[in-house]
Amino acid sequence: MHVISASRRTDIPGLYWPWFRQRLAAGYCHWVNPYNSGQVYRVSLAPAEVAAIVFWTRYAGPLLADLERLRDYAFYVLWTLNGYPRELEARGPSARRATATFRALSARIGPERVVWRYDPIVLSSLTPAAYHSDRFGALAAALAGATTEVRVSFCDPYRRTERRFATLAQTQGVTFPAPTAAVQADLLGRLAALARAQGMTLRTCAEDNPAAPAGACVDPVRLAQVRPDLEWRSRPTPSRPGCRCVASVDIGAFDTCTFGCAYCYATTGAATPQRRRREHDPQDSLLWRPPSLRGVDLEASGRVVPVPAGTACRPLAPQLPWA
Repeated sequence: MHVISASRRTDIPGLYWPWFRQRLAAGYCHWVNPYNSGQVYRVSLAPAEVAAIVFWTRYAGPLLADLERLRDYAFYVLWTLNGYPRELEARGPSARRATATFRALSARIGPERVVWRYDPIVLSSLTPAAYHSDRFGALAAALAGATTEVRVSFCDPYRRTERRFATLAQTQGVTFPAPTAAVQADLLGRLAALARAQGMTLRTCAEDNPAAPAGACVDPVRLAQVRPDLEWRSRPTPSRPGCRCVASVDIGAFDTCTFGCAYCYATTGAATPQRRRREHDPQDSLLWRPPSLRGVDLEASGRVVPVPAGTACRPLAPQLPWA
């Protein structure tokens, strides 16, 4: 059995839900190695082979409207909600809309299965430390009772992120000073106190800071909570230094999210994701098909292999109902 990650690389619940529900009906999808398009994997989505699904999203409205389709699966949702200015989040849903849908989803599946991500924390002339205290506090109050946990991390200097920040500095005068360890610790302490006041635990993502405990997004503790019928022996597979996530199979594709966040590590710019979204076929087994694979029958090509085993778990009891 394996854990499905849907997805660190794009927003499947918000942008590609029709494709995902088609793949659930088919019982499998294909996934292309983003660093070698010649490597194609077949990923089973059969309920008996999926230990759980971890959804990553900025807007889970399509998922909420289609919960019945997930009745045979255990899952939880990691929901990014920052409410940043449009200079940083060009086309995401409004904070008001996202908050209302977040609460509606939590009411249906339970607050322990919807994790708020205030992530990444971007310190800039638009969003200084005082901005984050105010913004985080307002969002935490709006989400009170709808989640038990919030994840945070500071923005990492990926090259593509730095290029977009440099463009914002040149065109709009926005500056992005590197925060000191003292500034980070002070801000984390304030955010943790604001979270506690609303009944939430704040944990960091890929950060080691004494001001707040570290957590994992593909979290062995939360996985065991949503699948108590399994004995979990998951091996850690960090995606970056400090990451505590356990093994999962990510079925997304880079450069396909069109929300246009300036800090995004999964897109190179605005044009490529928009083009790939236009090229996307909801009936395809791949979320996005590279030009080298267009017109290719993947199953007949001889290049498809089963996804390598990563998560070791075995049943302890009959499968539980999840809907």
